[in-house]
Amino acid sequence: MSERTGERVEGAVDEVKGHAKSAWGDLTGDERTKAEGEIDKAKGNIKQGMADAKDRIDQAARDVTDR
Repeated sequence: MSERTGERVEGAVDEVKGHAKSAWGDLTGDERTKAEGEIDKAKGNIKQGMADAKDRIDQAARDVTDR
């Protein structure tokens, strides 16, 4: 598994975990757990976004060197 694939998987896991925590916090009225879930979702989005950005940078570098 490539490094970026691993980052995407970690990001997806964080998002799923965040959705579950947030839903549990909402269901039980636990604002702290709900907030932790929102943070986990944000971390997951950031990890996936960083992997996408790295791919775009690598592609741009390849495009420049191929000229």
